[in-house]
Amino acid sequence: MSSIRIVMADDNPEIRTYFSSILSHESDMELVGMAASGAEAVKMAQALKPDIILMDIQMETRVAGITASEQILRLLPETKIIILTILEDDDLLFKAYCAGVTDYIIKTDSISQILTSIRNASQNQFVLRPAYAEKIIDELKRVRTEQQNLLDSLTILTRLSNSEFEVLKLLYQGMKAREIAEARYVSIGTVKTQIHSILQKFGRTSMSDVIRQLRALHFDTIIDSIHPS
Repeated sequence: MSSIRIVMADDNPEIRTYFSSILSHESDMELVGMAASGAEAVKMAQALKPDIILMDIQMETRVAGITASEQILRLLPETKIIILTILEDDDLLFKAYCAGVTDYIIKTDSISQILTSIRNASQNQFVLRPAYAEKIIDELKRVRTEQQNLLDSLTILTRLSNSEFEVLKLLYQGMKAREIAEARYVSIGTVKTQIHSILQKFGRTSMSDVIRQLRALHFDTIIDSIHPS
């Protein structure tokens, strides 16, 4: 049986040396290359076409390993990437799995666990540990809720009249009702009526709640793309 060909990417030379020593004692594994950055890992992967890449996350940038993983898997979809990091970060964990990595391992995990992950990956055995599965499911739920909130808010925005939308933009920018009335050359009563209509459409009783909802959705970045009827 041929050896599992491995590339390791880590910007810490001591870590590279440490794992090189460990892998050298495994008869079914061969370390064929060591990269010191994500960019170098991409080039090395293309040149060597390894079976497995042990990829650190934080190298030339905070997410260099994830960026490199995305690039490598687009070029070499059969390659298996195992994240090997000190960062126990739920956001990075989610991003890594979204990038297509096979496993996410903390460097302080047992050597036997790391070696088992390499062997499982080489045999196309994807094993997602329960703790990670729970975190990923929670993140997916959060993203889905955020997307639904965005969709609901966009739907409401498109139902506003042009005048209501303009008033909402000015309120979002911090103007008061009287200032809006002066700026739009209308009565304060007209502005208050429009504000009341906006609140009804959003199902809110306070404009501060509406503004808070829109801030969470980065309303300022989507203002120009909304064209209410």
